[in-house]
Amino acid sequence: MSEFPPCPNCQSNYAYPMDALLVCPECGYEWNPEDETADENVIKDANGNVLQDGDSVVVVKDLPVKGMPKPVKAGTKVKNIRLKDGDHNIDCKIDGFGAMALKSEFVKKA
Repeated sequence: MSEFPPCPNCQSNYAYPMDALLVCPECGYEWNPEDETADENVIKDANGNVLQDGDSVVVVKDLPVKGMPKPVKAGTKVKNIRLKDGDHNIDCKIDGFGAMALKSEFVKKA
C-alpha cells in the first residue's frame, strides 16, 4: 500500500503527492497532509459552510415527513439548530411539524 494517508473524502488508499499537496486519483480531492484543521466531526451544509449549534438554516428541497400530509417545503427557515452525531445530524423544531431531525446535506446556512 501507499505510505500516504488515505483520502479524507473517499478513503481511497491511492493518494499521491503533487507539490505540497496530496491528490486522490479516484475522486480528485486535494489536501495538505500537514493541515491539522481537517476535523472529521465538522458538520457542513449543502454549500460546504460549517454549521454550529444555534445557527439558523434554510431547507433546500421539499422533505417528506412520515405521518404528515404535507412535506417540509423548500425555503422553510429553521432557527436555533442543535448538532449531534449520526445520520440525521441536526435536531430542531419546525413550526407546524414540531421536533425533527434533519440531514445537513438538505439545508443551507441562513
